Amino acid sequence: MSTTNNFIFTVLTIVAWLIFIGLGIEAGALIVNFIVSLYKPEFVHHLYNKLDLSEMYERSKMVYFGMYSFILFIAILKAVLFYQVILLVSKFDLSKPFNNFVSKRISQISYYTLSIGLISYFARQAAKNLMHHGFVTDNLNQFWADSEAFILMAAVIYIIATIFKKGIEIQNENDLTV
Repeated sequence: MSTTNNFIFTVLTIVAWLIFIGLGIEAGALIVNFIVSLYKPEFVHHLYNKLDLSEMYERSKMVYFGMYSFILFIAILKAVLFYQVILLVSKFDLSKPFNNFVSKRISQISYYTLSIGLISYFARQAAKNLMHHGFVTDNLNQFWADSEAFILMAAVIYIIATIFKKGIEIQNENDLTV
């Protein structure tokens, strides 16, 4: 593997770690917000993103828990997704790229990406439905604004995973014939 490729994979690993740390902090902050909002709702204005859903909580606890569940699932799945990317980039070997580890990791990344996209889409639709019932959900759009992008990205990553699976089959056949 050339020094350029080594450098690129090192940079990709660092970027993936930085994104993972940022998403982990965001998920942790949202979990803290959720817990604090249950016990000390007056402190919500001073917390992360000032995600104040106290009006929603007062009107309907079920709606509050549902919307916050969507937010937490999406935040946690994004962090897990980038952890999978870290595992892939850190153990990827360009001298033998078609192996089971890479294939499984890329498939898992596509599944996590699709899950994020679908949950985001359903959350956005639920928020739109709640707006018709008088709930204010404008401050929640930031959590699921990119649902279509994640669904499309999942399709592309799945195609790449399928190509890697076929590459493994071809490589195994070539190893057997030699």
